[in-house]
This record gives sequence, C-alpha cells and structure tokens, in this order.
Amino acid sequence: MDTVKLTYDSDHHVTATKEPQHKIIAVDCPYTGDGAEFSPANLLSISLGSCMLLAIGAVAQRAHINLSGTTVKVRFKEEAKPFPHVASIHYLVDVPHHLSEVDRRRIENAAELCPIKSNIGDSTEINVEYKYADAEAA
Repeated sequence: MDTVKLTYDSDHHVTATKEPQHKIIAVDCPYTGDGAEFSPANLLSISLGSCMLLAIGAVAQRAHINLSGTTVKVRFKEEAKPFPHVASIHYLVDVPHHLSEVDRRRIENAAELCPIKSNIGDSTEINVEYKYADAEAA
C-alpha cells in the first residue's frame, strides 16, 4: 500500500510526500494562501482526469491505438453555498489522431469506467468533451 505523508508547513501551505519514493506535491489554499501551488480542488480534478487518461491509455495499448500526444485540459467551478465545494468539472480530451468510430467508443467507455469517478459525489457535475484530429478537418 502506498503512503502519502501530509505536513502542514504554515501559512496555509501543505507538502504531500509519497513514500518511499519521496515525490513531493505542494498544496495551498487559494483563499488564504498565496494560490501559487496546487489547491485541493486542483488535485481532485487532476485525480479524475489522470485516471481517465490512464484508463484510455490502457485500452489504447491493448487495441494498438496510437494516442501519443493526447492531452486533457481541466476546468472546474467552485461554489460557496450551501457550503464550499467543487460544483462542476469539465474535461476536454484532445486526441491528435484520426480514430475510427469503434476506437472512439472504446476510449470514451474506458474513461467513463474510471474508478475515481465513482468516488466523486452526485453534487459535482462532471462533463467530458472529446476533440479528435479529423473533427477539425470536417
């Protein structure tokens, strides 16, 4: 089992260290810290986005689909009422390759089945948009 150690550094900054590899992520509060590091909301949206991209990559590798250079852009909206929370997360999956309709369905289904998605509450709206290279030419 992986272990992540969180240390409160002061001034609303936290350091997350993945043990035993000593990989570090700096976290701060965008409201009371300086907003220069990843926020908890950033990390939530990154968790789901990277899970979807890794699931897509696994399916693509098995099906010999070239997805090199595929990116995911993430935007999220926070709301303060009835309590501070992430209200919505929008993902734009940009695939710079021409894919058949079958391959598109394969990767989109893989993203939909990402296990992290089931851990995000129903009060957070999740939107995923796909952009394929051949869609630009049309």
